[in-house]
Amino acid sequence: SKDLKGAMESLIEQKRQKLSTVDKLDEHMDFASQLIFAQNRGDLTAENVNQCVLEMMIAAPDTLSVTLFFMLVLIAEHPTVEEEMIREIETVTGKQELPS
Repeated sequence: SKDLKGAMESLIEQKRQKLSTVDKLDEHMDFASQLIFAQNRGDLTAENVNQCVLEMMIAAPDTLSVTLFFMLVLIAEHPTVEEEMIREIETVTGKQELPS
């Protein structure tokens, strides 16, 4: 929709402004930054950048949920891996109660 396209353009412009003011670019080089720099070089159009960012925002929740589901199924099917993961978590967090 037109509202969504406008919101994407606004977010990309905010990111572009942030990139123009940072001291160390390497700390801010994510995929959206790479797209913006590709547009600056003339490798992509503004429409290409907008579409890529939009697709990342729309597709990410679906792919993440499917990935997490299969990860949990695989962990449930392999109890020794689950035990190793729990030991690793306890090594990092200690015996403290994790927030829910």
